Amino acid sequence: MRKNNRIRFIIFFILILLLPLNLFAANVQEYILSNGLKVIIIEEHKAPVATFQIWYKVGAVDEPMGKSGLSHLLEHMMFKGTKNYGPSELSRIIQKNGGTDNAHTTKDYTAYFEILPSDRINIAIGLEADRMKNLLFDPKEVVSERNVVMEERRLRYEDDPQNSLFEDVVATAFKVHPYQKPVIGWMSDIESINSEDLINHYKTYYSPDNSVIIIVGDINPNEILKQIKSEFENIPRTKIPERIKSIEPEQQGERRIILRREAEVPAVMLAYHVPNFPHEDSYALDVLSVILSGGKSSRLYQSMIYEKKIAIDANADYVGFSRFPHLFYFFAVAVPNKTPSEIEEALYEEIEKIKKAGPTENEVQKAKNQIEASFIMEQDSIYMQAMKYGLFEILGDWRLVDKYLEGIRRVSAEDITRVAKKYFIEENRTTGILIPAKKVDSEK
Repeated sequence: MRKNNRIRFIIFFILILLLPLNLFAANVQEYILSNGLKVIIIEEHKAPVATFQIWYKVGAVDEPMGKSGLSHLLEHMMFKGTKNYGPSELSRIIQKNGGTDNAHTTKDYTAYFEILPSDRINIAIGLEADRMKNLLFDPKEVVSERNVVMEERRLRYEDDPQNSLFEDVVATAFKVHPYQKPVIGWMSDIESINSEDLINHYKTYYSPDNSVIIIVGDINPNEILKQIKSEFENIPRTKIPERIKSIEPEQQGERRIILRREAEVPAVMLAYHVPNFPHEDSYALDVLSVILSGGKSSRLYQSMIYEKKIAIDANADYVGFSRFPHLFYFFAVAVPNKTPSEIEEALYEEIEKIKKAGPTENEVQKAKNQIEASFIMEQDSIYMQAMKYGLFEILGDWRLVDKYLEGIRRVSAEDITRVAKKYFIEENRTTGILIPAKKVDSEK
């Protein structure tokens, strides 16, 4: 049985390698309405369902100074009612028709989606058009939702030492670029956001010419386009302000932060400045992240968790799918009897191995196979298909989806050694150390 599974596995990857590079762009239809709204439609008739997504090209990176968290709070307010629907009524309508809806905000964009039976996808079209132009900002709802976000921040960051470490490392790594701000916002900034701030942000960025609609599923493109035009084309475009083009200066030396928080065990994070996709080095960095952290057979797991037994968690992550250059992270959590310095040195040791000896050809091919297999298998989900095209559109153009696969296939062991030597240097590093502090008993 194992032999048969292995044979099927090998055949699967051979088929992947034989697939045409433009596989994903084959059934995509693109339209641009008179008000600048881009529409991407993909027919997928495997099941009688469809997803409607609308992506706004605004995220934490676009927020004014002192108002971090504004985009995320606006996302919450998008579910609090319009002139035609009361608070939470939009979600109830979707659920009543057998669907689901949600949204998420990042540093680069804000996206909303619905998944419905395909014969009811017109409901999502109407609801999203309504809240693009008719959103309400009841002061009471703003205060209520602001409090919800503040509590969310307390739970996710204030009360989570590892997340706090991550947040502090990012804020330290970026001196100039707005990527230093957390998506959820700093607590004092969230507390200062009012209805007027939200209205201005909404009117500025929630515009047809600053958004893209993506529909994937069992639909008729001509009928869908007609419905979209009917609902959206009468919404006037706004003048999007010129984006602030902050350029992070080259780091000239290591930055270190020490975080003493109530925690069970120490943790260490390393962050290196790296280019984003589609920079030529981005593909090798992506493959390297999988070699280091792609499952239990990866280098960090095998070395730090399985062999040395000094960490309970060890991973690496490359943030390449971003509008601007970002970071490559290493992160490890110590077992109870190990010190932060032992964890830090173990991470440096793995980095030096890559820089000096490089990865094996087998490691490189395995990582490339993992990336491409995951990329292809996600096509079975209409939601993931739409997410993929939305993300690449935010990065510049949905057609970059093919450029990504081409780049991954070109990566060699020499490329990986080269980028490791180029970017994983002390001068380019921000190091964060979490040191457990004893719980302070407030009771006397």
